[in-house]
Amino acid sequence: MCTFGKSKKDPHEDYYLSLVKGIKEFDLRALSVPSDLVLIGDHAFPLVMNSKGQAFMAASLYGSGRIVVLGHEDYLTNFPVLVENAVTWLRGAGSDNLSVGVHTNVKAVAENLKGFKPEVVEAFKEKPGVGVYVTDAYNVGADTKDLVKYIKNGGGVLIAGQACQWASHNSKDNTLHTFPGNTVAGVTGIYFSDDPGEREVIPVHHHIPTAKTSIVFGKNFTDDMQFLLQGVPEFEIRHGITCSELLVHGRLSFPIGATGANQVFLAAGYYGQGRIIVASHEGLLKQENMSIFWKNALLWLDEGRQGIVGVENDKARKILSQSGLKCEKTGFKAGLSVYVSPSDIKNGDEIVEYVTEGGGLLVAGHAWWWGYTHKELNVLVDFRGNQVLNRMGISILGKTVSSGTYKAPNPSTAIEDMYHFRYLLYRFAGSVMSGVKLLKKEKDWLQKLSIDCTTFLEIMAYDSSSFTQVVSILTYIFKDTGLPKVSEHHPVKTPEERVLLTLIAAVYNAASDQDSLKCCFPKNDTELPAVYDQKLKIDVDTAGAMEWMSTGLYLSPCMGTILTVPKEIINKGWKIQIGCHTDFIKCNELKRAPCVHEQFPIKSEIMMVQNLWGGLLYLLVPPKTKVNGMEIKVETAVAAPYFKQGVTTEAEWEKIRSLPAPWAELELENIILTVPSEVIRDLEYPVGLVEYWEKITHAMADLAAIPHKFSRKERFVADVQIAYGWMHAGYPIMIHKSSAHDLVHRYKDKGKGLWGPIHELGHNQQKSCWEFTPHTTEATCNLWTVYVHENVMGINRGKAHGALHPDNRKKRMDEYVKGGRHLNSWNMWTALETYLQLQEKFGWSALKKVFEAYHTMTNIPKDNNGKMNLYAVTFSEIVQMNLTEFLKAWGWPIVADTETKLSSLPVWKDHPMVQYD
Repeated sequence: MCTFGKSKKDPHEDYYLSLVKGIKEFDLRALSVPSDLVLIGDHAFPLVMNSKGQAFMAASLYGSGRIVVLGHEDYLTNFPVLVENAVTWLRGAGSDNLSVGVHTNVKAVAENLKGFKPEVVEAFKEKPGVGVYVTDAYNVGADTKDLVKYIKNGGGVLIAGQACQWASHNSKDNTLHTFPGNTVAGVTGIYFSDDPGEREVIPVHHHIPTAKTSIVFGKNFTDDMQFLLQGVPEFEIRHGITCSELLVHGRLSFPIGATGANQVFLAAGYYGQGRIIVASHEGLLKQENMSIFWKNALLWLDEGRQGIVGVENDKARKILSQSGLKCEKTGFKAGLSVYVSPSDIKNGDEIVEYVTEGGGLLVAGHAWWWGYTHKELNVLVDFRGNQVLNRMGISILGKTVSSGTYKAPNPSTAIEDMYHFRYLLYRFAGSVMSGVKLLKKEKDWLQKLSIDCTTFLEIMAYDSSSFTQVVSILTYIFKDTGLPKVSEHHPVKTPEERVLLTLIAAVYNAASDQDSLKCCFPKNDTELPAVYDQKLKIDVDTAGAMEWMSTGLYLSPCMGTILTVPKEIINKGWKIQIGCHTDFIKCNELKRAPCVHEQFPIKSEIMMVQNLWGGLLYLLVPPKTKVNGMEIKVETAVAAPYFKQGVTTEAEWEKIRSLPAPWAELELENIILTVPSEVIRDLEYPVGLVEYWEKITHAMADLAAIPHKFSRKERFVADVQIAYGWMHAGYPIMIHKSSAHDLVHRYKDKGKGLWGPIHELGHNQQKSCWEFTPHTTEATCNLWTVYVHENVMGINRGKAHGALHPDNRKKRMDEYVKGGRHLNSWNMWTALETYLQLQEKFGWSALKKVFEAYHTMTNIPKDNNGKMNLYAVTFSEIVQMNLTEFLKAWGWPIVADTETKLSSLPVWKDHPMVQYD
């Protein structure tokens, strides 16, 4: 989703500037080794970050208060300007409280502070009512609860220290939760890690510092995995349980259970002083065979408190009670050690505060059904559970995970062995920016990385350090490497380049500095002459499907525009689309980016839209919509060649065909052709083209027994690369650029056919009621191809396609009979032969009557056997001849009831298959 016009400024930017005011650089080279600070909170932001993305100073907001965290206590005296700025900021805007409590271990701060009223104290409790409290990170244990409450209620804390040395003496302890400074700072989303920082001279910038390389984890999760997976060799997702896939994206989040395709269904993480586990279906809580894991999970979440587990579902409570903890049937309430919640989390703010301050949260449930029933919304952003879980580094997706048995990871190497979004992003950044060689499995994972990155960027949480750091990393990658050169003649082939092509649009949409990414596109593609304030008159009357309405306008790559729309269509299913090329390409060789179009639901009178790749501009009109005389205004665009039958005059066409946009459209009575503009530059006023396609579409309508004017115009779109095949049906029908000339100019070539495009139009006429998938998928569509070639173009079927030459038809029949007349080989040309034999005996009129009969049929069988017997009855009754012997000779599963129904009709005895009896 594009965010053109949306503010992407970090809301903490002004806070950052006030904290580093008057400072040009931080020279850390000769100072003590600091801790790398891990930032995960929504309101945490770095102040000082080295070139590797390690943060040594940071700040955050929590409740009504604030905190500044320094990665070493020496910084309190090394950087007096920073400390004075920090104390000023921590007081809060408008506060006149100059009292500063300074712990005795850092009493030198009191001597350096000017303009305040510092007082050295032994503990926080001795100095209530202070405006700011300054302490080291080693002596806050007894004051933890009071300090957290103090910050929440509006106080300010400056805390400094490093956990590296502490961790070396407390190797069995969990630094995140037991290092004294983390019992306070961790609640606000900043942790002292046991990773030492690399010191360098770090300049102060005018914006919050961002990482050029990926920040991976804030913890090694081996001890957590060993605890959680003890006695758990595998996970089973039983048949009937459809899990959602989880996206694990937090610095303190990690996958536990995943499929062989790296779809995660179990994950865990740290948040504040609490812990969280997410299972992506509630049914997993009720599986007896997972009871050992759930015991481990509850004990891990409980952290030795031996507290009460709140759970509402009785069957789940029975399984969870095997943990030895007291499981009480209750909703969320104060005093719980662990709360078990459905995925549609209620009391979101309370739950976040509960986990932040030490609670354990087990979430079990999926989001795919919600996504299915709320298609107009974004599961990642709008699903209530994700509004909580996104902040904690784990998201529930609308994608599903298949049932099955999946091996548990090796706890000692889990992170390296399992796919992890953060870790692979770190490896990918190193590969494209520094030449780090990826392992084979990592290259195999890159396609999933591109999908997950695109999904993650939909969060658009510019107040989240986790989100902004990932955006900055991806932005730096493109600034450093640029966009791979890709074209029809220079396809992209490497996994790394495929990722870059896949990600660029999502990164551009999310980046705060979009201008820096425009250099990825050639200037001649972005500097076409614009037209302004174009008014579009909208007259539409749609049937039962969404329709694209052409505007005759084009947006260049990176070009944004503003549309002003009437109130009547807001939130009514209308959309704006930029780009006609809607195929998503999944090929090893890419001739263009996988996705190059954008859609925007119309939700306001002023719509600001943009597509990195540019493209023709459309309105997408919902089904069963009738509008006359409505007007839409487009502020800026590029004029595109656009011919509309019955509207565009010959004089107008002379000018229109030279308009600068690279794509052109010809809208005829029943067909809209979207082709490269060079295809139509020398096209004279298209009277012949109009007549040509009119004859074709009228003939197709005749065979289908429908009105000559289609209920929705068919669309052809030419592209440099399409999703599959040489052409494929759909709305639109997709063709390769090399076929575009034939669509527009073949009418001049008398005696030449147009098999491929008519074949695809035939696909769009197929109906499931008389289709026997997969046998007839590529067969019955060719009834229209043969009909049009013979009745419009005057080309005999044997010449229209080589497969229909009499010799080839006879050879296929012989082989089919010799092979035993099995339906598993009755497909494509072989299946078509059955229908052609019927047509050659009874004429096209019989087929027309059959199709017409199906228009009013009800209670049609769903299975092939039932549908084939219905077809036998329908065709036989229309031609008043019993066709069962003929169809049985082709291997159709004709049942006795069908033969009884048709027993009064004369039997077709001299049918073409008699020769094989």
